[in-house]
Amino acid sequence: VQLQASGGGLVQAGGSLRLSCAASGRSFSTYVMGWFRQAPGKEREFVAIIRRSGGSTYYADSVKGRFTISTDNAENTVYLQMNSLKPEDTAVYYCVADPPWEFNIGSYTSPTTYDKWGQGTLVTVSS
Repeated sequence: VQLQASGGGLVQAGGSLRLSCAASGRSFSTYVMGWFRQAPGKEREFVAIIRRSGGSTYYADSVKGRFTISTDNAENTVYLQMNSLKPEDTAVYYCVADPPWEFNIGSYTSPTTYDKWGQGTLVTVSS
């Protein structure tokens, strides 16, 4: 079971990037999948998740209206479309996944909720 994140890079403030996370090793068709991020010197923080069974999405207030999470179930891939990027969005972005039978909606913003983590992809937003 592996999560492979990609799509990070350097972008100017106001620009856009799309992150991808491909899941391999087993069927993730019902998994909760999403993204966390960690800026230098800061704790890891919740960004967004999608419950693939049902399609419910949840966003951090800091990205609501600018970021969109989506999935391609046929390819076991989750995307994070990031628009109107700000310098404070600069961070390493991590893909996460959790099986629905273990997922606790009451703690969806906590990193400890998620069983699987990808390797991270760096997003740098210049001012």
